[in-house]
Amino acid sequence: MPVSLQLLTQFPLLQPLPRETLEPLSGQMSLKSFARRAMVMSKDSPTQELGFLVEGRLQGVDFTMDGRSVGLYFVDPGDYFGELSVVDGKGVSEFVVAAAKSTVAVLEAGIARELIAGNPDLARAVMARLAQRVRSVMAQRTLLSLPNPFQRLCVLILQLSQPSAATGGAAVDQVPTHQELAIMINASRETVTRAFHLLFLNKILVREGNTLMLVRPNDLKDIAEGRVEPPKS
Repeated sequence: MPVSLQLLTQFPLLQPLPRETLEPLSGQMSLKSFARRAMVMSKDSPTQELGFLVEGRLQGVDFTMDGRSVGLYFVDPGDYFGELSVVDGKGVSEFVVAAAKSTVAVLEAGIARELIAGNPDLARAVMARLAQRVRSVMAQRTLLSLPNPFQRLCVLILQLSQPSAATGGAAVDQVPTHQELAIMINASRETVTRAFHLLFLNKILVREGNTLMLVRPNDLKDIAEGRVEPPKS
């Protein structure tokens, strides 16, 4: 099903484009729906597309040689994915799965490549995104080198947190599930659940709905950086 012009203007990447550029895209893009845990983009597929998330949430994942899943990043509404294979013309570098029921607008890679090449603002935005991906991968490698999964979780929470205007502190909005966090720190879901229990019990974190409030961020940072031991009870 085609994508409306009104919907296209909701994607930050496409907002700088003039109407005469957006109008042809409306007929060239299509909407796809995915159930939770469905495969949205596969590195085993020859199909190359640039995807835009309309609603829901996606997670980029890959697998180690022994079959363990590793979480790489999340995609939230308005964001895009698949840009690496669009830029270099090679296969998809990771799997993208639906972390929740999701709707995605997709654009064939060849058309997306021409669009980026013909619009300097888009090209700069995609270059900045690729640089961000490299930085994220480097941070992820550093995180995974930590020996303690509790410490790795604290580092990840700090990485995911953003300043909160409501509290003046920091918070993680739309906090991932324990399973999603577990695959990002190479730990079991049970380990993550136990760690959260201790962080809540010691009032370091507080959960309000789907938002994780960092009540004592300095304590969280001390654990993340190994200056203090994680709480035991």
